[in-house]
Amino acid sequence: MFTLNCKGRLLAIREPIVMGIINATPDSFFRGSRRESVLDALETAENMLAQGAAILDIGGQSTRPGSKPLTAEDELKRVLPVVDAINRRFPEAFISIDTYHAMVAREAVSAGAVIVNDISGGSFDEAMLDTVASLHTPYVCMHNKGNPEQMHSITPYEDVTREVLDYFIAKKAICLEKGITDLIIDPGFGFSKTADLNFQLLKQLEVFSVLEKPLLIGVSRKSTIYKTLGITAEKALNGTTVLHTAALLKGAAILRVHDVREAMEAITLTNRLK
Repeated sequence: MFTLNCKGRLLAIREPIVMGIINATPDSFFRGSRRESVLDALETAENMLAQGAAILDIGGQSTRPGSKPLTAEDELKRVLPVVDAINRRFPEAFISIDTYHAMVAREAVSAGAVIVNDISGGSFDEAMLDTVASLHTPYVCMHNKGNPEQMHSITPYEDVTREVLDYFIAKKAICLEKGITDLIIDPGFGFSKTADLNFQLLKQLEVFSVLEKPLLIGVSRKSTIYKTLGITAEKALNGTTVLHTAALLKGAAILRVHDVREAMEAITLTNRLK
C-alpha cells in the first residue's frame, strides 16, 4: 500500500489504480486521445471518472516521435483552461499535469492540479525539482535520455533494467534531498528504447520494488504494441490489455491509459488471479 499526499488530500493505493490520459493537443500519436476543446476534455474527464479512473493526467505537449517541443507559454495556453475547467466541474478528481516545464507545473497546480508528471525526471528544466518540492505535490519521475529533440533516439544499453534501476536510485536520493517525498517511478517505456528493450524491462519489472515507491506503467497503445503486432495505435487496445496484465502481475501500482474501463477490468481480474 502507498499513500500520496496530494495538496492535503490523501490518495491511498491499496490496489492498482488507473490514470486516465487527457491530451489537450492536436497531434498526440493516438488520434482517439486528442481533446481540442475544453468541452471535449470535460466530457472525457466525466467518462473516465465514471469508469473508475483515480487520476486524470492532462498534457498539452505531444511527445510522439518527430513532434515539435512547445514553449512553456504555448503549453500553458493549452492546459490551463482544461485543468481549471475539470477542477471546477469535478473538484473531487485528482488532476495530474503532464509537463517538463517548471512554470507549467507551477501554474497548473495553482489552477487545481495536485500531481506533477515529468517525462524528463527533472533533466529538461533545471528548476523542476525545486519547483515540485515547493509545491508539495507527488512527483512522477520518468526514465529518459537526451533532450526534447533527442528523447526518442535509440541509445545503447549494456543492461537496460540495471541502468534504469540505477537511474532511479540516484533520482530518489536527489528528490529526497530536495524535499520530494511522494515519488512515483515510471520506467519510460518507448522513450530512448527499442521494442526489445521495452519487453526486457517489462519482463524484469519486479526488480523496481526495491525502490519502495509506486510504479507507474505507460504502455497504452504505444508502438511497442502496434508495431510488434503489425497494426495501428487505433487497433492496439487488446495488445495494451495484455501488457497491462503482465505489468500488474509484476507489481505495477498505476496504469496510465487511454482506455479506462478496459484497464479497470484488467485490474479486477488480475487481483482475483493473485
